[in-house]
Amino acid sequence: MKAHPQLTLLALVMALTLSACSKPAQPETETDAVSSLALVSQDILTIATSELSKGPMISGTLQPVIKAELNAEVGGIVTRVLKDNGDLVKAGEVLVQLDQTTFRDKLLSAQEAERSAHVASDQAAKQLKRMQQLNRQNLVTAEVLETAEIKANQTQSDLASAKARTVEARQQLERTEVRAPFDGVVAVRKVSSGDTAQIGKSLMVIINPESMRFEGYIAADQVGSIKVGSAVSFKVNGYPGRRFDGEIERINPQANEQTRQVQVFVKLREQASFVAGLYAEGFISVEQQQSVMLSPASLINEGDLQFVWLLKDNKLVKTQVETGAKDPRFGTVQVVSGLTVGQQILRHPQGALKDGISVTIGSEPTVASKAAEQTQSVSGK
Repeated sequence: MKAHPQLTLLALVMALTLSACSKPAQPETETDAVSSLALVSQDILTIATSELSKGPMISGTLQPVIKAELNAEVGGIVTRVLKDNGDLVKAGEVLVQLDQTTFRDKLLSAQEAERSAHVASDQAAKQLKRMQQLNRQNLVTAEVLETAEIKANQTQSDLASAKARTVEARQQLERTEVRAPFDGVVAVRKVSSGDTAQIGKSLMVIINPESMRFEGYIAADQVGSIKVGSAVSFKVNGYPGRRFDGEIERINPQANEQTRQVQVFVKLREQASFVAGLYAEGFISVEQQQSVMLSPASLINEGDLQFVWLLKDNKLVKTQVETGAKDPRFGTVQVVSGLTVGQQILRHPQGALKDGISVTIGSEPTVASKAAEQTQSVSGK
């Protein structure tokens, strides 16, 4: 009897399934794991000492030492604004023009009054001179002479008052032109043409960007550890990857009433094209010492314990270390114990490493070391 083709195929599939299920799973052996690790010199860090600085943290802003807020000294309508934010200005240059009509009329009136007072004073002086001559000839009485003297003195006083009013009117006219007090840059423009400027109204703020300093605050309990001349290292928001240096120029003798922090003024060692008002933070160096310093990327954290991968006899040895202070300049960590100068460790341990694994050091950078170098260059370490 001939077998049915579909039944034959079904029997074959069932036989193959049973055969597959009957085969035991092959366990992974240690020979399948990595038995050695290939490294290059860039992966290795030789332990050496470097400077560890300690001191209080400081935070604040960059502010110009030379700064002027220009206010209206006379009232009037703003007719022209000649400079805008960011424009360079020269000392004496006109920045804002107020309407001069009223003050020009006042000056003309004061000048006319001065001329009239001058004529009256001259006539009174001549009259007094004649009366003095006639009095010596006994042609006029002493009372007439005294009247002439009083008239001459009065006209002299009127002339002095007229001159003062002229000077005042001229000064008011000049104050309608608001000028730059020094070479600098317009930081804030506060008016536009057509605005009404009352006396005392703020018109512009001018700064000298080459006079920047770091105005920061420190905790009150740290003020006893700093002094004028102490070195300061800080970074500025907007300038990533860069650190700047300065030294304490002055210490405010009075703490802030709200925060009770102490203000510190830091003179920059070199000026840069800073923008005023940017936030800055750093630390004041009051103590330096030589110590073994490591980047946090070289450390392995396991709970409260920290380890490094030490190269010993061409093998990796997981070694526990004790860490101490952190250098706020570079973010490096002090190693108190567990390592000695001259030993070598993995610079950037990555992946699942095995204690006791063999190590070979080649000359070409591995993919891991290239990635680590790129990360290091981006972080600015």
